[in-house]
Amino acid sequence: MTVHVKLVVGADRGIAHAMSRHLHGRGDAVVAVCVGDGADLAAAGVTVEPDVDVTSDEAVTGLAKRLEERGTRLDWLVHVAGIMHLDTLETVDLDDARRQFEVNTLGPLRVVRTLRGLIDAGGKVGILTSRVGSLGDNASGGDYAYRISKAGANMVALNLHHDLAPRGVMVQALHPGMVRTHLLDVIDPGEMERYAAAFSTPEQAAARLVTVLDALTPESAGRFQHADGTELPW
Repeated sequence: MTVHVKLVVGADRGIAHAMSRHLHGRGDAVVAVCVGDGADLAAAGVTVEPDVDVTSDEAVTGLAKRLEERGTRLDWLVHVAGIMHLDTLETVDLDDARRQFEVNTLGPLRVVRTLRGLIDAGGKVGILTSRVGSLGDNASGGDYAYRISKAGANMVALNLHHDLAPRGVMVQALHPGMVRTHLLDVIDPGEMERYAAAFSTPEQAAARLVTVLDALTPESAGRFQHADGTELPW
């Protein structure tokens, strides 16, 4: 029996965790892909694929095989998994930059390339990147490793759009806005308080991103889109 699902990658916590719960709560069939065990999602009735590291070819290939064996087809594939460490020109660590590139840039490429055969015409792929990866929006510099990895993720999304659009698959690069998640643990608490009013919760961001993906069409795909619906410069 064929089962159509929305697959959310990186669902251990934060935006992807909230998105998995949001989609499940409105009645969608959801598969939450976690690097851990995803026990709390499973307890809430969400189908969980645990122990999937997006930097591992073996782990992602194993995920694809299990989904295929269950007759799973993907209506959505939303890649949220990411890491962030901040730096300056003086402090940027090249090993850390490679790690962020492996997760933030090659991660979505690895996952979508491996699972693309499970996505039928009309399917949607959302790749969470970040506004800091925009060349046109960079007016401050800094944060070398994270910016580079997200600029690369934007290129991954645009390339995937060109490759998958002929098959009827819609791909969008997505910026969630300023969201209070564990990624921000690297920011000085005083700085966080200064801008506290500007941050949304993971639940708010997840709901907005779902709205954007619900509205995505072949005509509007292939862009860099904010969770509020506006288009961002590459």
